[in-house]
Amino acid sequence: MVAHLHMTSLKRFFAAPSRMFWVLQSAGWLGYFSLHYLSAMGHGKPWDYIWVSAAATAIGFGITSLLRLGFRVTWRLPTAQMIVASWLLLTVATAIYSLFHAEAIFRWCYECRPESLLGYIGYFGSALYVILSWSGLYFGIKFSREIAHERESALRANATAHEAQLKMLRYQLNPHFLFNTLNAISTLVLDNQNATANRMVSGLSAFLRHSLDSDPMQRVSLDEELEALTRYLGIEQMRFGERLRVVIDASPAARRALVPSLMLQPLIENCIKHAISQRIEGGTIAVRATVADDSLIVRVEDDGPGLPAECNGNGNGVGLANTRERLKVLYGARQSVAVRNRSADQGGGVEVALNLPYETRSEA
Repeated sequence: MVAHLHMTSLKRFFAAPSRMFWVLQSAGWLGYFSLHYLSAMGHGKPWDYIWVSAAATAIGFGITSLLRLGFRVTWRLPTAQMIVASWLLLTVATAIYSLFHAEAIFRWCYECRPESLLGYIGYFGSALYVILSWSGLYFGIKFSREIAHERESALRANATAHEAQLKMLRYQLNPHFLFNTLNAISTLVLDNQNATANRMVSGLSAFLRHSLDSDPMQRVSLDEELEALTRYLGIEQMRFGERLRVVIDASPAARRALVPSLMLQPLIENCIKHAISQRIEGGTIAVRATVADDSLIVRVEDDGPGLPAECNGNGNGVGLANTRERLKVLYGARQSVAVRNRSADQGGGVEVALNLPYETRSEA
């Protein structure tokens, strides 16, 4: 816990660009001082040459600190103007640094003054190398921070767009289901089946409360999803009575898996619309869930007439399209939705198979 707080404090400290600059500035020029003095010792300079190294370091620290202010102004200019202005600032800074650096050397050793212009050019070239290296590091770090900031902004915008899309897809389910249920309640009232209509209103109220209370961005366990599905099927069974038969078969491991909330409801609604309500004898809807190879496989089956030939084994209803889109946004290529007609030996009808990454709350 203490280590975590310490790391958090360090991240906050370095998060401020100004603090980060002064830390790197101090560390960089301290390294320059050490290198400058050790190099002088390697070339046989006496120990008191340390004052020349200290002066060169202090001068460089001050000039580059001022140069940073100039670079911050040029950063806001168009690219071509920024390059020209930065080079002018860099040249001026180099000239000043070489002048003061040379003066520090000459005060330590008057005889070290060069006898020709080439000697002074050498001092300027040496200073240019130092200032140019500093400027390269400055702009490199600044560009990398800008790129990281833009990448973070793009990721945040992408996540916000995905969140809005998921919420839109989730909230599309409620009006569609509500329309069908209210029509059924209206029919029951017209048929004077008021008691059944009252129970259906109560069931509808409980289901909508559960639906509205659940966060579209949060996944739930399959066990919770099946519980919500039972609420929905309780409403439908009031409409169809014994015509609607339900089988739920999910392994304990599958029940712990996380899935998008209300993922199964539109698929079951499709089964009721195409396989149950169309036939006098009704039919059976089965939900089966297993875990295999780190994947959750959920199958929704009915024993209705099946898909027409022109569908080519692909359902294209609103509920199925909505489910496909939600899973694609959430899982990308790690998911699949397969639709097929079941064989006569299996009882006919349609099977929708969802293949999702297996993940539980502890893993999440």
